[in-house]
Amino acid sequence: MIDATDLHADTVLDTAVLFLVFNRIDSSKKVFAAIRQAKPARLYIAADGARAGRDAEAETVKALREYLVGAVDWPCQVKTLFREKNLGCKYAVSGAITWFFDQEEQGIILEDDCLPSQSFFGYCETLLEKYKEDETVFLVSGDGRATQNVKIDNDYSFVKYPFIWGWASWARVWKQYDPELSDWPVVKERVISGVSQLNATRKFWSLAFDKMYKKEIDTWDFQFVFLLLKNSAKCIVPRVNLITNIGFGEGATHTHDGNSNDANLPRFEITLPLSHDGHNKETARLNEYYDRVEFSQRSLLERVLNKIKRYFGFKL
Repeated sequence: MIDATDLHADTVLDTAVLFLVFNRIDSSKKVFAAIRQAKPARLYIAADGARAGRDAEAETVKALREYLVGAVDWPCQVKTLFREKNLGCKYAVSGAITWFFDQEEQGIILEDDCLPSQSFFGYCETLLEKYKEDETVFLVSGDGRATQNVKIDNDYSFVKYPFIWGWASWARVWKQYDPELSDWPVVKERVISGVSQLNATRKFWSLAFDKMYKKEIDTWDFQFVFLLLKNSAKCIVPRVNLITNIGFGEGATHTHDGNSNDANLPRFEITLPLSHDGHNKETARLNEYYDRVEFSQRSLLERVLNKIKRYFGFKL
């Protein structure tokens, strides 16, 4: 491992960063401190508007925006997308990512509760460059929770599901994103038959996407799972966990259980430069783990949503 305090000491991160915030000042400041240490040359800050009739929230939202803009003290081009009205998770977040990728060919995305290690930034930058023309790779994730159960011998591997507690991607991928899941009826049979050999996993995802298509779930990132599965695309995951979710507990939108196994998991540093040898060999074991252990439970909507929120970090 490497010492996080030495990373980016005299360098500027060339890859742009999108920071998604709303109303959580404490966690936002902690994540911003990590971004500040990485010194991105271009920083995009996006925030949804306060909900109607919540004056205290409006003051918090305003204070957080002012703090973040005023705290940028390194050479950096800052762009902001501050919503006047509350759009909710589906359109505020997806709209912010679209805004980001309308201006950047590739970049890193962090939400206000995803605290990264410093090597996360170099890890993302390296892999964004290496796989930018590989149309089978859709995102790079810093979320290494699976390594608690499946050992990865190489610096990174591939999985079929996207994990967005700290991630990076390309405009070439995001331009395919459809918030309405409009082609679900057309491709349903192909997607579900190809997702897994396990019937329980097929039922799991069939129910989940049905609910999404019928607009019974108000989220933005659920569609990202569908996008990867529809295209048989890949998500890169690291050998060690690079992200700690600090958003569990009181005040969280969905991650209320501060005693969750996923709350405040330790994060580590990954050695840079990365080794690119043999990174495919764990893919089958990782996918099998997710299918058999995490996405093969009883096909009840509540269990579907709980699993999605837990493993992808979705805000439904």
